[in-house]
Amino acid sequence: MAPAGGPHPVTSPPQPRPRSSRSELAGIALVLGACACFSALDTTTKAVSPFVPLLMALWFRYAFQAVATTAIVLPWRGWGVLRTRHLPFQCLRGLLLLTSSLLAFLSLRYMPVGEFTAIVMMAPLAVTLLAATVLKEHVSAVRWTLVAGGFAGTLVIIRPGGESFSWAMLLPLGLVVSNAWFQVLTSRLARTEDPVTMHLYTGWVGTLLASLALPFVWTSLGSGWHWAGLCFMGLAATVGHFMLILAFRNASASTLTPYLYSQIGFAMLGGWLAFNHVPDGWSLLGMALIAACGAAGAWVTVRESRAPALQTAKA
Repeated sequence: MAPAGGPHPVTSPPQPRPRSSRSELAGIALVLGACACFSALDTTTKAVSPFVPLLMALWFRYAFQAVATTAIVLPWRGWGVLRTRHLPFQCLRGLLLLTSSLLAFLSLRYMPVGEFTAIVMMAPLAVTLLAATVLKEHVSAVRWTLVAGGFAGTLVIIRPGGESFSWAMLLPLGLVVSNAWFQVLTSRLARTEDPVTMHLYTGWVGTLLASLALPFVWTSLGSGWHWAGLCFMGLAATVGHFMLILAFRNASASTLTPYLYSQIGFAMLGGWLAFNHVPDGWSLLGMALIAACGAAGAWVTVRESRAPALQTAKA
C-alpha cells in the first residue's frame, strides 16, 4: 500500500451479497494487478525524482488521476456521485493522503523501493495501535504481538546505529503514521459514503492543494522521457486504484488483505530491474517479518469477525 499510489482501503458496497468462487478469484487477481501498478508507480517515482521537482511530480500524479477518474465516473454515475454527507472529513482524508504521498516521494529519493514498501506495509498494524490508544478499542494480546513483530521487522530494515542508517530512513515512519490516520478515517466514512465518491474527492483535494505550490516549482523538463515518466506515474496510480475498487467489489476485505503484501515482492522486482538493487539478508528478514505479521493480522481479523456469528448460531 505505498501511498505514493496506494493501496489504501476501499470498502465493499454497503449491501452485502453472496460471492462465488470465481468472483473471489477475480478479486484476488485484481488486487495483485493493483499491487503491481503501485510498485510500478513507486519505481518510476524513484527514477524521475532526481530530475523533476518533487511538488511538480506530486501535482502531475494527482491531476492525472483526478481528471481520468472524473472522465470515467461522471458519464457512468452522473453528478450525484459527488454527493457527500461529510465534506470536511472528505477534505481531511484528501489532505492526509497528500501528506502520505509527499512523504513517500521524499522517502523514495533516498531509499530502495523494496525496503521502503515493506516499512509502509506497517500501516495496518499501526491502525491497530491507534485503535487501542486513541479510539480506546479492545485489542487482543495476539494483535499486540503482531504489532510488536512488525515493528521489530521495521527496526531490522532500518537498523538504527548501523553503517547504512540515515535520517531519511525515518521518513517512511512518518508516512506510516499519516497513512494509519487516513485508514482510520476511511473506515469511519465508509459506513455512509460511496467508495467511488471518496476516491473522487481524494484525487481532487490532492490536486487542488498541490496546485497552490505549482507556480513556485514548475520547471521545463529537458527530456521527453521525464514527461513520459510523469504520465506513466499518473496512469499507474489511476489503473491501480480502479483495480483495487473492483477487487473489493468482487471479494471481501478479509480475503484480499493478505494479498496486499505481494506489493513487497513487486517492489523488490522493480528495484532489481530498474536499479539493480537486491536487499541484503537482514533487510529480507525484516520484510518477511512485516509481511508475515501483516498477513497474520488479516487472518486474526477473519477469526474475530466470525466468532460472534458462530456464537449466535450455537445459541
